[in-house]
Amino acid sequence: MQGLIVLDSSGPVASVFRMLSLRAFGGCGTAAEQFRKQEQTCLYPSHSGQGVDLRDGVSMNKLWPSAAAALEDITRDGMLLALGGFGLCGIPEALIAGLRDTGVRNLTVASNNAGVDHWGLGLLLETRQIRKMISSYVGENAEFERQYLEGELEVEFCPQGTLAERMRAGGAGIPGFYTRTGVGTLVAEGKEQKEFDGVTYILERGIQADLALVKAWKADLHGNLIYRRTARNFNPLAATCGRITVAEVEILVEPGELDPDEIHTPGIFVQRLVHNPSPEQRIERRTTRKEEPWP
Repeated sequence: MQGLIVLDSSGPVASVFRMLSLRAFGGCGTAAEQFRKQEQTCLYPSHSGQGVDLRDGVSMNKLWPSAAAALEDITRDGMLLALGGFGLCGIPEALIAGLRDTGVRNLTVASNNAGVDHWGLGLLLETRQIRKMISSYVGENAEFERQYLEGELEVEFCPQGTLAERMRAGGAGIPGFYTRTGVGTLVAEGKEQKEFDGVTYILERGIQADLALVKAWKADLHGNLIYRRTARNFNPLAATCGRITVAEVEILVEPGELDPDEIHTPGIFVQRLVHNPSPEQRIERRTTRKEEPWP
């Protein structure tokens, strides 16, 4: 029999439940057919456009031939995106370039920062594809500064830890949470405030993105991801909060080759993979010590 992983507002856990429900129905009969019709428009996109099939418990290969192919049918104007990365460390550089080439516009992007001029998200700023940034640090991008000061770009500044928690909350199905960070500052303007034990907190909303783009060091064909050292940063959080998540990876292995204890993001959160074995990995600010003569 055949099951289907489906996408709905309740997230990946509910998707597994629905897949098991189809198996319980036996894949046939009136109840199963009604279930399939109800979820038909919510299938995760895959190679065939018919959803990620599971046949006898074996999931379909999630690898796509290129960033352009992986993004072509899942991008649209006005999307909310979540991106992993910290500065230029751990950014999905091939996917960002692929997103630029789709030509989609009026994007809202949740990311720790906006890249630098001519690289990372800076590429999308140059082509005016981003309408709004939700970020915590934007100090390395002159074009970002110019667009913001001239009113061409909307910016929602968000404390770094709060941004991380907003992504995590969205991925966990938590619509909002209270935090003390930002109380009494511009960050708190227009937000609900509440006291707990005599202390004021503000309400922050979880982020549930239409599309998440992340960068991993190693993955298997089922989409299980391992990040490398500081390149881990925002990537695991972004990966969980996307309704569809595309991961760019350097090393690709067969299912079963990864130690389960080393996996950071389970494959259930990842719908598509793009292999980029030789990323540029530019350094934002190269700092070295002065060369000293030998004694």
